[in-house]
Amino acid sequence: MIATHTEGNHFTLNVAPDVQKVGDLRGKAIGVTDLAAPDRNFFSIMLHDAGIDPTKDVEWKVFPGDVLPVALKKGEVQAFCLGDPLGWIARERDGLFEVANNLTGEYAHRTCCVLGIRGSLIRQEKPVATALVQALLEAQEWVATNPDGAAAIFAPYAKAPADQLAAMLRSHTHGHNPVAVDLREQIALYAEELKRIAVFKPSTDVQKYAARVTADVLA
Repeated sequence: MIATHTEGNHFTLNVAPDVQKVGDLRGKAIGVTDLAAPDRNFFSIMLHDAGIDPTKDVEWKVFPGDVLPVALKKGEVQAFCLGDPLGWIARERDGLFEVANNLTGEYAHRTCCVLGIRGSLIRQEKPVATALVQALLEAQEWVATNPDGAAAIFAPYAKAPADQLAAMLRSHTHGHNPVAVDLREQIALYAEELKRIAVFKPSTDVQKYAARVTADVLA
């Protein structure tokens, strides 16, 4: 069951110079780290909305995350999607053009990622689940208001300069935290979009699905 989420993670779609918009990707090869990766699904939705069939009109190629920028330079792909911090670092280091991300337009305040908690923990030890969710919310708020401090803590793990990580964090939306009904509605929206790209079955009742996989442990 899903208890809460993290909103800030940034998926980037970096492209070759001849690609200026998502619609230019028809017939192109797009690099990903996994064919089931969330960023692959997210940009499949964007491709679909641009009139491109993400299963027929583009080719998806799998590479390790640190190899994707190399594949772009070599022309093996004409675009790649990757989450932060690797996506941000590659864009800044190589001067890449980001044609789309998940923090703009109608997705600017959409949930990005979720924290999954087993149903038995929520049913049998709700105070523990509540504490986990509250801690995550507080951590998100702290990161949003202290990007420099958060970057300094994260820098050794990201193997990137703290000032660059701080700039990345300032572009995120950790301070916007939909919960309860708001979160459930966003889950339903994503489920509806995933139906359009054949990740979910067409018969899926998105409202029932959202209600089944969410729980308001803060109530």
